[in-house]
Amino acid sequence: MLKFSSVKLSDRDWVRECVSKTDFRGCEYSFATSYMWSQIFDIQIARHKGFYLSKYRQGFLFPAGCTCDDDIAEAVSVLREYCRENALPLKFINADKASAEALERLYGSQIETTTNRDYYDYVYDFESLATLRGRKLHSKRNHYHRFCEHNWSFEAITPDNIEEVTAMHNKWCELKGVYDDPDKLREAGAVIRGLDSFFELGFVGGVIRVDGEICAYTFGSAIGNRENDTFAVHVEKAFADVQGIYAAINKEFVNTLPTYKYINREEDMGAENLRKAKLSYRPAFLLDKYRITF
Repeated sequence: MLKFSSVKLSDRDWVRECVSKTDFRGCEYSFATSYMWSQIFDIQIARHKGFYLSKYRQGFLFPAGCTCDDDIAEAVSVLREYCRENALPLKFINADKASAEALERLYGSQIETTTNRDYYDYVYDFESLATLRGRKLHSKRNHYHRFCEHNWSFEAITPDNIEEVTAMHNKWCELKGVYDDPDKLREAGAVIRGLDSFFELGFVGGVIRVDGEICAYTFGSAIGNRENDTFAVHVEKAFADVQGIYAAINKEFVNTLPTYKYINREEDMGAENLRKAKLSYRPAFLLDKYRITF
């Protein structure tokens, strides 16, 4: 019988092995971000043969590790049996277009497919974010150049500065009133969970100092099996009163990475200001996300 359990650091290697067999670009398939958010979304995982199965409060992720239709059919069959035994509906959430098409090909009228723009990932050309070249990013270059008038420096997140990063995050939370908002407080807890296991999770990150003080930080991880294809930025925080600092932490961090094809900066969750900000960087495309209900 299939058994789901909480996400543990010891699961990292086998999860990554399963995900490495597929070409997903969605942020949900980063083990590190699943670990960070597992307590917030009640994420539980299971292994069946070479398949990685992940269960959220709202439904299941499309199985990772499937390399053909027969694999998909076997993984779906196992999940259907699990759902029957536990009186649950079988729903896949945040499936990409290829996954949705595979399920439609295999199950046709047995499924219903819907989509929600709020959960689409914003995916950018690496070079675009690294250089901010072009007429459409003129305003971003201006923000960056104004920031460069400060006395600033960039450095990687290391064991020597991780405590400073955590302290900056806590200060940012205080300034934003996070501790008075249950939803924001849960998000802050997920970030701290990531920072506490930063190096075990294989995150890569950076900070910007202004006059010696950390005023911005960011971190993320690679996704999928295509070599240097997609890197996901999971967290980015800055003191917004420092003009241009968000443009700076974005650009400086990307320039420290190996040359990826794409940078995934995740979804906007329907937040109007966040959507406006993400669109202002001119994404190469939005990664569609689908809900498939049996």
